[in-house]
Amino acid sequence: MKYFFDQEYQQKEEQQLIQDAVNGSKKVLEQLIHQHYSFIYNVAIRYVLSPEDAEGLTQEVIIKVITKLSQFKQESSFRTWVYRIVFNHFLKSKKRNLEKTVISFENYGNELDAIPDIELNAEEQQSYKDLVEEAKLGCMTGMLLCLDRKQRLIYILGEMFEINSKIGAELLEISSDNFRKILSRARKDLYHFMNNKCGLLNKANPCRCPKKTKGFIQRGWIDTNELKFNKDFLKRVGDIAVEKANECTELIEEKYGALFKDHPYYNKNQSAQMMKDIVADKDLKRIFDL
Repeated sequence: MKYFFDQEYQQKEEQQLIQDAVNGSKKVLEQLIHQHYSFIYNVAIRYVLSPEDAEGLTQEVIIKVITKLSQFKQESSFRTWVYRIVFNHFLKSKKRNLEKTVISFENYGNELDAIPDIELNAEEQQSYKDLVEEAKLGCMTGMLLCLDRKQRLIYILGEMFEINSKIGAELLEISSDNFRKILSRARKDLYHFMNNKCGLLNKANPCRCPKKTKGFIQRGWIDTNELKFNKDFLKRVGDIAVEKANECTELIEEKYGALFKDHPYYNKNQSAQMMKDIVADKDLKRIFDL
């Protein structure tokens, strides 16, 4: 994301904010959290699929960052330091509910095949428009769960948010070459599945979001009263991604990568409520003398 890795970011102002937060300023602490909350949440929801689990995971890592704030030694940028903590926690945290249900692409493909194809009539095609989009977003996000955790995280960062291999490697504390290799493997695995299953990429495939929507509703994968993915957003991931550094070698890979970058970017503004919950924690009150 451009504004997360902007070289013109005011380092001196940042240092002062950190010091003020460590000294007990709740307002500044909330400001620091607000700068990073939405990005962390948007990575988290693609990492664990469920909005509820993503919010829980986001709050976990924000609390971890806050408790370690006084340990920041300015040996790297603050954002790099924050996201190292965040992504290390993502990789090591216990598996969330939906992570446990999707074991492999084969398993996921069998689940999709078991969902009946139900054609929508002309009237339903219009009235189900948001639900069809919900089916598409949920199905594609579910594909990410078929990747192992490191592949998934690197794909989200490297392909969806277009963070280059040098920065991605720094955040995950691996080599740039390793980052690129894992990203390449994730791209190939997703492409192979979508090319053989998904009608969005390969028009010869029978799997179509409109045909699966009613089946998803019947299975409980879509709640018609509470959409999980197709709501509460003003932008797309591609609108805020950094300038592309990892060029796709084939046009077809670029096309399917674009499908993921067209997903919503959620402008989560929950730091105020989260701060109320955090400052109520007795251990954090003691640490920051709040």
